Amino acid sequence: MKVKKILVSQPAPESGKSPYYDIADKYGVEVVLRPFIKVEGLTSKEFRQSRISIPDFTAIIFTARTAIDHFFRICEEMRITIPETMKYFCTTEAIALYLQKYIVYRKRKIFHGDNGKLESLLPSLIKHKKENFLWVVSDVHKEDSGLLDKAGINYTKAVMYRTVSNDFGPDESFDYDMLIFFSPAGIQSLLKNFPGFEQGDIKIACFGPTTCQAARDAGLRLDIEAPSPGNPSMTGALDSYLKASVAAS
Repeated sequence: MKVKKILVSQPAPESGKSPYYDIADKYGVEVVLRPFIKVEGLTSKEFRQSRISIPDFTAIIFTARTAIDHFFRICEEMRITIPETMKYFCTTEAIALYLQKYIVYRKRKIFHGDNGKLESLLPSLIKHKKENFLWVVSDVHKEDSGLLDKAGINYTKAVMYRTVSNDFGPDESFDYDMLIFFSPAGIQSLLKNFPGFEQGDIKIACFGPTTCQAARDAGLRLDIEAPSPGNPSMTGALDSYLKASVAAS
């Protein structure tokens, strides 16, 4: 079956530009960017149930800009004033610079890693290991806390937001020839939205080993897996698949 309509389970870019749109033009297919999941913040009431007292901490660890948004939102809702002495540790410079949305950047002690991984931030954390760290996370997160445990870092994980299914409306069409997923949560959302889902001729593409495994566990047939030796990106893998399909037709 020829692929004519593809659902990419990612938000549509605000700029209106995406390499997926370039692929759509190249092969004459329709591409729809529409996430299967979305991020939802915990309410202040829900956060209080964790019995975590934010004023008890002297440093914050951020691994995503979303974490920054929900941290300051909860602080505002709970009327917590963050002292100027608070130290901030971010896994990338871009995340660190995002703090400017909420604080006077040049007046704060801010540290950042260089590759988005917690290990790149570890030297700074060890240098300040006397601090009491609050690590803001989602209910589903990939970061391995074993690094902090081995380094003797005093930290507490605080769940402030969660990933939930982005449900399809009753009038929303679902007539896709290919579905592209980037997380196990996306697979779970598919099965939640369509409990009797039968793959049939629908192609399934997944990025990352955990997403691929989630698809297999759900009994789905994988037609595209990325990254692969020849295609480190999903767009590259999709381009190769469509090119082969055109050649075979």
